[in-house]
Amino acid sequence: MENLSRIQLQQLQEKGISPEKLQGQVESFKKGFPFARIVSAAVEKDGVDCFGPEEIEYYRRFYRRQAGEEKILKFVPASGAATRMFKGLYSCYQSLEDGKPPVMDAGAAEFFEKLPRFAFQEPLRAAVKAIYGLELDDCLARKDYFPVLDALLENPEGLYYGRLPKALLLFHSYPEGNRMAVEEHLVEAALYASSQGVCRLHFTLSPEHRERFEACVAEALPRYEKRYGLRYEVSYSEQKTSTDTVAVTLDNEILSDEQGKLVFRPGGHGALIENLNEVDATLVFIKNIDNVTTDALRQDTIVYKELLAGVLLERREAAFGFLRRLEREELSEGLLKEVRAFACGKLGLRLPPGKEGLSLEAQKEYFKDLLNRPLRVCGVVRNEGEPGGGPFWVQAQGAETPSLQIVESSQVDMADAGQKRIFETSRFFNPVDIVCSLQDYRNRKFDLARYVDPSTAFIARKSFKGKEIKAMELPGLWNGAMAGWNTLFVEVPQSVFTPVKTVNDLLRPQHQQ
Repeated sequence: MENLSRIQLQQLQEKGISPEKLQGQVESFKKGFPFARIVSAAVEKDGVDCFGPEEIEYYRRFYRRQAGEEKILKFVPASGAATRMFKGLYSCYQSLEDGKPPVMDAGAAEFFEKLPRFAFQEPLRAAVKAIYGLELDDCLARKDYFPVLDALLENPEGLYYGRLPKALLLFHSYPEGNRMAVEEHLVEAALYASSQGVCRLHFTLSPEHRERFEACVAEALPRYEKRYGLRYEVSYSEQKTSTDTVAVTLDNEILSDEQGKLVFRPGGHGALIENLNEVDATLVFIKNIDNVTTDALRQDTIVYKELLAGVLLERREAAFGFLRRLEREELSEGLLKEVRAFACGKLGLRLPPGKEGLSLEAQKEYFKDLLNRPLRVCGVVRNEGEPGGGPFWVQAQGAETPSLQIVESSQVDMADAGQKRIFETSRFFNPVDIVCSLQDYRNRKFDLARYVDPSTAFIARKSFKGKEIKAMELPGLWNGAMAGWNTLFVEVPQSVFTPVKTVNDLLRPQHQQ
């Protein structure tokens, strides 16, 4: 790429981004990205499997029988800071810091009214006392909120929650000691994601949080190893700088800062496909850091995680069996008919017409490519108005038939009345409850980069130094980054979806012991 300064070329080298890759990003800003073309919502018996009690128990038993043969890992994106959890409180804090009356919305009022119900209230009480020499209850009674908010959010001598990742916030109260979100993931993993006495977890982190994160986990592990009689193996990774994307002006000119360096932004959670590509596991559970609940309500989580894993292992076993038969058995119409029925009936695939007219050898190669892909089983819950994506049949550019995909509202052209109507008819929501298989039928790791659809990236308006700019996010981890995977959707109950998007979500029954 021409016209790059020595400083900028060195910056690219340090990030692991080639000038050609940078040029490709600029061209993408100029051309833009197409909207997803959704054909229909995935529904019961047409893209979403809904199982009864006997079937659920069958798949759970299948998983438990097979678990000892698998190298199981729980993969948790955990780099996000908790700042957005406290958005309403920050408005109040900043107005007080500026010497103005507190900006108090309904959420902030509820927070102060119910503060004693939060798991972090005791350390907050101690922090207010240590920093300001004040009693928390007196501050609340006098509506003197600044010491409380400062000790909670921004003071390094306090809880500093506005600067920490969600993983390290105290979420839940227990008689034996309150737990951070990361601890609830340790507990969960012990109950459904261990194999041969070993429980493996992988957390993706931001570099600035790594030291504190590792220290907190190291301190917690002995308690849970003793409690569950197993050994934890916890690993960490950071989002690669090579996945950052350049920012541009509204005229698609590369943006530089006052030092003449290119302005880059993180590529979004889709960048984590590279982290997932490097884990050593045959079966991977993926779940967001803030989607946890208490011991008293955890049973549904265990049941349905085992269901998803059982479905995956049963379907994978059948797919691998067909792939081996295609290699070893004499080709026949009968064998290909069996493969075709399995692909359509059990693997969530729609086949284009006319494949039956190809030669037996051509059909064999077609089905080998179709079946020998990474497989994921995604839990979906009934749509109750949560913001976010859901399961759809999507017609990708160049594809012969629609495939099952998770689609976010930002991927849909809402100016198209037909597309908007299809999106709004979705009965299910994606809670990020995924089980994956990352190895092929010959026990070789898939290269997950081969299955990313780069056309599903998107461009957003952001600000830099008070100016509006354009930024690019890579295909989302469970959206375009997994577009080429084989995908199954399974209904799970609302009780397994307990996210904490705002601090007051911790007041919901799912988070109160």
